[in-house]
Amino acid sequence: MKNPIIIAVDAMGGDDSPKKIIEGISLHSKSSKDVSYKIFGDKNLINPIMLKNKLSGEKFNIVHTDKIVEGEDSALKAAKRGKDTSLWLAIESLKKNEAHAIVSAGNTGALFLISKLNLRMIENIDKPALSAVWPSKNGMNVVLDLGANIECSSKNLIDFSIMGSALLKALFPNERPNVALLNIGSEELKGNAMIKDTYQLLSEKKYELFNFKGYIEGNYIMEGNVNVIVADGFTGNIALKTAEGTSNFIIGELKKALTSSILGKISSFINFNNLKNFKNKLDPRLYNGAILLGLDKPVIKSHGSTDSVGFANSLKVCEKTIRGNLIDQIKENIK
Repeated sequence: MKNPIIIAVDAMGGDDSPKKIIEGISLHSKSSKDVSYKIFGDKNLINPIMLKNKLSGEKFNIVHTDKIVEGEDSALKAAKRGKDTSLWLAIESLKKNEAHAIVSAGNTGALFLISKLNLRMIENIDKPALSAVWPSKNGMNVVLDLGANIECSSKNLIDFSIMGSALLKALFPNERPNVALLNIGSEELKGNAMIKDTYQLLSEKKYELFNFKGYIEGNYIMEGNVNVIVADGFTGNIALKTAEGTSNFIIGELKKALTSSILGKISSFINFNNLKNFKNKLDPRLYNGAILLGLDKPVIKSHGSTDSVGFANSLKVCEKTIRGNLIDQIKENIK
């Protein structure tokens, strides 16, 4: 896109905010010269951090409010807090076309509800889906839904297939989406009635946007033979949390093994570059940034417990969805 990108940022959501938010903006801004940030939050807390990180000029616009959505708020309570919280104002700026996308590390339920109250659903889509990217042997996968919808119909899963494929094309334009349904087996007869109906419907029709590859089991998600994995929110969320926990466990145990003895430390020194690449492949911060698909504007959810590196990556994901015309791609293909 030719005009400068404007990202609305809820600076008060998540752990250690606004510090990690502003530091994340600082990291992202160094590599994204034509991106501006509309930052919503308490200027008395934000300004000293911006000064420390040498952030100034028209690129960084603070909209002051000392009202915030608390992490423990229910979605309904968060909405009732009023229209002057940092989260609500950030989403509202998207509604008013004052920004191209919004990023928040705050309360997930509040983000979903306030986004749905302010933004419209894309025509022909019944439910939004939370999607994120995961690493695989052959690059990156898009996985959805990761928790927005516990119960889904066959139509919902077909919509998710289209939206997930559009997201993959927006993030990685040279990739051809290969879609698979996450299931308990690869055989056609496995699974519940809903997923079997979805399999049948996707098999019967040729889609210009993607190839349908049938079922995939959880242990093959990282193989890279398919790059768009579709599930209901219950199944997808369990898969996500399991993958994150396993990744953190492996990194932690490897670090312990390489620092607990002289031999381990020597080995880590000799293999420093290989170990760094291995850690980066599994580091959840480098894949942070889940997209709420189905709304007519890009809404990005950063993990609440991530650090500035993770938040910077969510801004990068946000930027890519804008440059890749994600919403237009979904609208075109959902017809």
